[in-house]
Amino acid sequence: MRAAVLHEIGQDKLEVLDDVEAVGFGPGKVRIRVRATGLCHSDLSAMGGVLPQPAPFVPGHEGAGEIVEVGEGVSHLKAGDRVVVCWLPACGACPACKRGQTQLCLAGFMNAGTPNFKRPGGDVFGFAGTGTFTEEVVVDAGCAVPIPDDVPFDIAALIGCGVTTGLGAALNTADLEAGSSVAVIGCGGVGISVIQGARLKGAAEIVAVDPIESRRESALKFGATRAIAPGELPDAKQRITAGEGFDHVFEVVGKSATARTAYDSTRRGGTLVVVGAGAMDDFLQLNMFELFFDEKRILPSMYGGGDVLRSYERTIALWRAGRIDLAGLITHRVPLTDINEALDQMRTGTALRTCIEL
Repeated sequence: MRAAVLHEIGQDKLEVLDDVEAVGFGPGKVRIRVRATGLCHSDLSAMGGVLPQPAPFVPGHEGAGEIVEVGEGVSHLKAGDRVVVCWLPACGACPACKRGQTQLCLAGFMNAGTPNFKRPGGDVFGFAGTGTFTEEVVVDAGCAVPIPDDVPFDIAALIGCGVTTGLGAALNTADLEAGSSVAVIGCGGVGISVIQGARLKGAAEIVAVDPIESRRESALKFGATRAIAPGELPDAKQRITAGEGFDHVFEVVGKSATARTAYDSTRRGGTLVVVGAGAMDDFLQLNMFELFFDEKRILPSMYGGGDVLRSYERTIALWRAGRIDLAGLITHRVPLTDINEALDQMRTGTALRTCIEL
């Protein structure tokens, strides 16, 4: 079957091969025919070594498709079921799951060290234990979440990561109050989803901050009240909040420099929500006096900061009701053979989300 493979960490191109085989099928597993997958910035981060991932590997973790076959012991799924791929399934038994913090379950990460594929030359891993830039993938049954028949595969794919992450940051992690002031730094697909979440919660001011003009224009269409370049943020802080700072600032880039800017843009007693996934050697510096004196809450948001399955259901309900726009997030579509075109669209910021159709 065909799959897009990164041979070595640091390479900027993927090779689409037709000699890749999905492996590991057996008890507790399912085989999925991938129909659509989104390109998330985390895929680029893994390719570049920012996020840890063994190579060679098949990127992609934001996918949807159909069950081809189910392994022994899998009773809640059957061949033909439509599913979204969940790259962070909850085991239900670990301390995090028992506390109700299923988004912190590590069971899914344990799968990242087991090859999902093989080629004549050897084993191939799947990013985050999945790897959806392929025609078929074998995953734990918990990674396959059934979706209703009225949810298109491309929409379902977005729900698998970016939309759940962004909406959840606003709805779960920040739980922002109506009438509040919000700034969102980084307005790709995840940042736009944060904006939609802030709009749903009734934020009075939603300032989108991004260096790319087309993204700023898109942010206004999705609910931002104003959109500015990064250099304009200090002036916006002064004009909108009289210099006090925003009630909630979302960092959706994953870099210490933008996290520091976000902290400085947050009012005393306000909330900084860190959504972007950054590198282990990129450190955010805060002095102990400001940390104490400003009493700003710093809240990381992992995969939307809430129960993933409940978040999927909520997102589908909001989409059905017309309260959020998911189709509009897909600005480009390419076949798997043009995957490197999709990578360029992400790197240049011309795409909010590119859908890879298989």
